[in-house]
Amino acid sequence: MNSSLEERRRLFAKYKEDVKKRGKPFFPGAMFHDTVMSLVVVVIIIVLAIIWKETATGNPPTGLLGKVYDAKADPGTFSFVPRPDWYFYFLFYLLRIFKWPDSVILGTVGIPTVLLILLLAVPFFDRRAERRLSRRPVAVVASILVVVSMGVLTWKGATATESLASENIKKVPSWVKHNKLPPRAIPGAMLFAQIGCLNCHSYLGTGGGFAGAPDLSAEGAKNKGIAFQIAHLKCPSCVNPGSPMPQFSALGLKRLTQLAIFLEASKGGK
Repeated sequence: MNSSLEERRRLFAKYKEDVKKRGKPFFPGAMFHDTVMSLVVVVIIIVLAIIWKETATGNPPTGLLGKVYDAKADPGTFSFVPRPDWYFYFLFYLLRIFKWPDSVILGTVGIPTVLLILLLAVPFFDRRAERRLSRRPVAVVASILVVVSMGVLTWKGATATESLASENIKKVPSWVKHNKLPPRAIPGAMLFAQIGCLNCHSYLGTGGGFAGAPDLSAEGAKNKGIAFQIAHLKCPSCVNPGSPMPQFSALGLKRLTQLAIFLEASKGGK
């Protein structure tokens, strides 16, 4: 133990001597340069953002540096698939591996946190002065595995397709047959399959990912009426105080009416 401590002290003294002869210490020399350079980069970004915004004209607004934005967002859209920035694609794909609700915390919080803690702990348990890669097989293999796994998860996340909605749409014909839905209820059934209702609710054995969300297979048997269904979809907490269900008023009256017709036509089948 003493010899190891003496060796580290000798290497540190040699490092300090080398700094005096051939370089400068990280603080304040290198840190000052990094701070100045970071400030310059931030100022350039701010200036470019101001030029981009202030020179924008037309509809959609376009400036010297390109468009500010394309068409205005449609709050009622159900075809848009949200995706994270590219550096979160690996985490995005982990959500496909660790399904909600049983293991999503493990995949999104547990594993990344453990790996980050291990990375931060490396300088504390690996104190060898050896730098040659040929003499550090464990570190080299671990680094390669991390890079490869991150690369594969990022690529899989970038090329992943959202197939859940299309899988749900394929079940609409069986819903129509089982619940004897009239033709005017089919557009609402298609909407129901697409807009994420099955993330929480269940319908004839499909969906049901949120505990407490009722099965809607026989919602129409309650005879609540079209007007009630529309009002409930617009503002669930207004009709049912304390309801955690989000509002769907952004879908517009036409789509809400289609959903209401579908729900009222769902009598539970045979």
